[in-house]
Amino acid sequence: MTHYDVFNGDADGLCALHQLRLVEAIDSVLVTGVKRDIALLERVQVETAGSVTVLDVSLDKNREPLLALLARDVPVAYFDHHYAGEIPAHPRLSAHIDPAPDRCTSLLVDVALEGRWRAWAAVGAFGDGMEAAARTAAAPLDLAEEDLVRLRELGICLNYNGYGERVADLHFPPDALYRRMQGFVDPLLFMAEDEAFSILSAGFADDMARAHRLRPEYEGEGHALYLLPAEAWARRISGVFANELAGGAPERAHALLTPRPEGGFVVSVRSPRATGEGADALCRQFPTGGGRKGAAGINVLAEDDYDLFVERFLAAF
Repeated sequence: MTHYDVFNGDADGLCALHQLRLVEAIDSVLVTGVKRDIALLERVQVETAGSVTVLDVSLDKNREPLLALLARDVPVAYFDHHYAGEIPAHPRLSAHIDPAPDRCTSLLVDVALEGRWRAWAAVGAFGDGMEAAARTAAAPLDLAEEDLVRLRELGICLNYNGYGERVADLHFPPDALYRRMQGFVDPLLFMAEDEAFSILSAGFADDMARAHRLRPEYEGEGHALYLLPAEAWARRISGVFANELAGGAPERAHALLTPRPEGGFVVSVRSPRATGEGADALCRQFPTGGGRKGAAGINVLAEDDYDLFVERFLAAF
């Protein structure tokens, strides 16, 4: 029977899985995709699954395939920090789920592993935009500030690589990027010895320079809404740019809308850092919307719903 590792293609998903497999190496089938591709559990072949680990994708969005696995008594370890809804009670399900604003999947894995690979947990938290939580997690490592800044840079670059409408938008497919990380117990050595980091860093700098030239469509004391161009660089940068905007204006909510090649928009929403509330509630009002309280999104916002989203965004914040 086969073990499946099912994980989000962003920094948090990558670093969560990397920590687990540094402790227990398993020859597994990797199931992942772009960051917004979260309906991943349905890709697991139930008939061949001997066990499954799920990382950083909403249980609520993967409920039916999860129930199908549990119905066949397949052991499932589930680590996540997104809205889950009702968590099934089943002896084969090991659920590590906490939607608190200062939790991410890498930190939940870190708790389960009792800090075995704490530096990688900090990278995942930095990548997920959780600056304070990442620094708190890394404090026992007693790293120099220069090294902490480097871990933050790696987290941002790994997270940046996960954004796109399709894998072709990315610099590296997430499964290939994970395979490159596998040989490194120290994230600083990964940065120094694998060219993936320099490629991501250069791409990130170029894309962010373009993003900084954008101006909001709507702007007020409590909010800013950006409409990005329909280009691959904009699809790559949307989430990281949203995190940067949120950090630079903690009293504001931010929404970034990127046109999809097939029509409609991909939406990234960040709650005001000062409150850390509201992003998930807003996005769940629309089909394909979800996330967590501080950061959420809509995978496909119909063009006809653009005005309604703007109205509800401005009303919420």
